[in-house]
Amino acid sequence: MHTRTLGQGLEVSALGLGCMGMSQSYGPNPGDRQDMIGVLRAAVDRGSTFFDTAEVYGPYINEELVGEALAPVRDQVVLATKFGWRIEDGTPVGLDSRPEQIKKVADDSLRRLRTDTIDLFYQHRVDPEVPVEDVAGAVAELVQAGKVRHFGLSEAAAATIRRAHAIHPVTAVQSEYSLWTRDPESEVLPTLAELGIGFVPFSPLGKGFLTGTVDTTTTFTQGDIRASIPRFDQDNLAANQALVNHVATLARARNATPGQIALAWLLAQHPWIAPIPGTRRIERLEENAGSTQVALSADDMADLDATAARIGVHGDRYSDQHMRLVGK
Repeated sequence: MHTRTLGQGLEVSALGLGCMGMSQSYGPNPGDRQDMIGVLRAAVDRGSTFFDTAEVYGPYINEELVGEALAPVRDQVVLATKFGWRIEDGTPVGLDSRPEQIKKVADDSLRRLRTDTIDLFYQHRVDPEVPVEDVAGAVAELVQAGKVRHFGLSEAAAATIRRAHAIHPVTAVQSEYSLWTRDPESEVLPTLAELGIGFVPFSPLGKGFLTGTVDTTTTFTQGDIRASIPRFDQDNLAANQALVNHVATLARARNATPGQIALAWLLAQHPWIAPIPGTRRIERLEENAGSTQVALSADDMADLDATAARIGVHGDRYSDQHMRLVGK
């Protein structure tokens, strides 16, 4: 797999691996921890070097999983994790990006990840109670201490990115972005291009929708976050299906899968974009990796953009509660 360079010269594989789903959010968690360790190590074997986790995933158990799986190949991989939640009795109960909390989280994450340095440390959500300048300053101190290499932001607005970057260079911004979610295009992506910051799209396959494996007949199991997301209710799924149908038609013409087309579209946007699709299955790892070999023509790209614009998107990508936490 080829590599890409985010801000501050951080080199990562063109496709990373979002690890959240190995511990939460997509129905019953895998019963065998060793299976997930096998998937993580298989990702490395197939050229992935960029792994994304967070203290809040689980909470805590996802970092522990990633740390155990990747300890033998630590010198080959880039580990990204996140701070910014207040967690009480194993449950996230609000935001907390106070500098003293950031430093505590860093120490705890280092232990769980079995490493001396966090390669990329994101603020998971912007905390309106703590100026982002204070957040950037706290991470700068962690960088100076050798505990963190690079600073990132997640779901931040363009103005917030500029303020943070003025205090300490931002290496990457992470937000949801796909054919199905175009929010970053108007302000965030131009800001990143101007400032030399990389972009890491999560949910690049629309939480599975763009793979063509989710439709109005799908029943989400207990614990699957998609059951609470407006975009996935029956009426909205039916209205959104036209986009997936179009992607599937193009996929057949290019001897690819719908998911590969969706990822290839993302990779073609900018050379400083590195998506992080998640999976629990080795065969899906291999399918996703194949997207780096799918060449979309200018006409293909224009067709996908025009179709997405014509069809539009029905339903928000988060519940009302979580929508209030993004774009700050």
